[in-house]
Amino acid sequence: MQLSHGGESSPTGAPVARWSVEQVLALAPDAASRKAGTRLGAAGPWSGTGSDASGAVWGLCKGSGSTPYRTVVDTTGPAYACSCPSRKFPCKHALGLLLLRASDEGAFRPAEPADWAEEWLTGRRARATRESSPAAGNDSARSPADPVAARRRAERRAERVTGGAQELEQRLADLLRGGLAATDRSGYGLWEETAARMVDAQAPGLAARVRELGAISGSGPGWPVRLLEECGLLHLLDTAWLGRDRLPDPLAATVRTRVGLPQSAEGPPVRDQWLVLAQYDTPDGKIVARRIWLYGRGSGRTALLLSFGAAGRSPAQALPVGATIDAELTPYPGGGQLRAELGEQFGATTAAGPPPGIAAAAAPAVYGNALRDDPWLDAWPVTLRDVIPVPSKDGWQLADAHTEAHANARAETQGGTRTGSALPIAPAALSRPGLWKLVALSGGGPVTVFGEIGHRGFEPFAAWDPGEEEEGAGTTGGSVVQLV
Repeated sequence: MQLSHGGESSPTGAPVARWSVEQVLALAPDAASRKAGTRLGAAGPWSGTGSDASGAVWGLCKGSGSTPYRTVVDTTGPAYACSCPSRKFPCKHALGLLLLRASDEGAFRPAEPADWAEEWLTGRRARATRESSPAAGNDSARSPADPVAARRRAERRAERVTGGAQELEQRLADLLRGGLAATDRSGYGLWEETAARMVDAQAPGLAARVRELGAISGSGPGWPVRLLEECGLLHLLDTAWLGRDRLPDPLAATVRTRVGLPQSAEGPPVRDQWLVLAQYDTPDGKIVARRIWLYGRGSGRTALLLSFGAAGRSPAQALPVGATIDAELTPYPGGGQLRAELGEQFGATTAAGPPPGIAAAAAPAVYGNALRDDPWLDAWPVTLRDVIPVPSKDGWQLADAHTEAHANARAETQGGTRTGSALPIAPAALSRPGLWKLVALSGGGPVTVFGEIGHRGFEPFAAWDPGEEEEGAGTTGGSVVQLV
């Protein structure tokens, strides 16, 4: 997927990124919107299209009625507005407008925004200015409501969580006393009842982990071992909560997050050129969680933006993968926590190459170091440099291109003896189309891949083509393929 720009300039003087077709489709809230937006990605239904130097594009889309829909997109956000009645975000008209721009830039003449587009853009930017610089007279409205009452509420909730953790410890002890094999006969009802008790104790993090235990007995051969491992981690979280006063502050904050207590972003904002590494959605019942991974060019930090959508609506936050945004991020507390909150953005998105990476052989040590700060981590983000996807006896793996691991991996598939090391691709990624995109992109040659490494292996999320050099090597390209 090629991120390019058409010579436009942003208010800061940087080029405004023109998104590719794949980047636009990645913003779609669901498959139906993606399909409908694709049909509107041609010039036929559009009139009055235009763009300006600030990164705004607009147009009129002919619909079933006599009045065309007015659609405008601020690509520096991105943010969208449309006169259609759709509740999806972005709607099919916004997707179609961006797809048209990605495939036919000549359809957009540089101009001042139409009156209706200018009204929305002006209002949006005025609100952003007010939020970043609140008036002195509004300080009282922004101050917290009775801090004493808030502290008492927090203490009461902590007491309920403590009661839930103590009850959960007793249930785990009863489980081990009766033997793990008995859980296969008791069914899922036992776990659901326990999870409901944790919800009553206002510990949603504990409840989620208990529900995961209920699915392990049906996960295939070896499930008692996996159940014991997860019970051990749950016991560790319980005892950490009960002894949180004796923990270092960063680890105590991590424990509070893991049991499900709300945390707020705090600390000084970090302004940087943030490269959008990946974006993907994870359904959880009626809730959809969206994860956006960012890499700071100047700070070298990796950050996670987490947003949620409910009642069939996708999360509102969306960023084009492969672009770089000049923005401030405010981190959340906790040892090893990468989550941050997106703050003020400066200027438009621009094209960028891949981040620096490490060898596949070094990735397990990175995950191991992260576990010292957060023992409950399932995975940790990492960028692998110069790796080659090769088949193995049990699936696929990523081998370092400059070691004997690549040759040994090939030998293993041919019945030989493997003496080197390679990183296995996680089972969850083996059934995704992204695996074959990665194989096709590589073509047997080295690529740069971003993903998460955990105890189940490596899950690839994005890859850069072999012609792209890493940050600092003098490239300005941004050819990236999304794998999720």
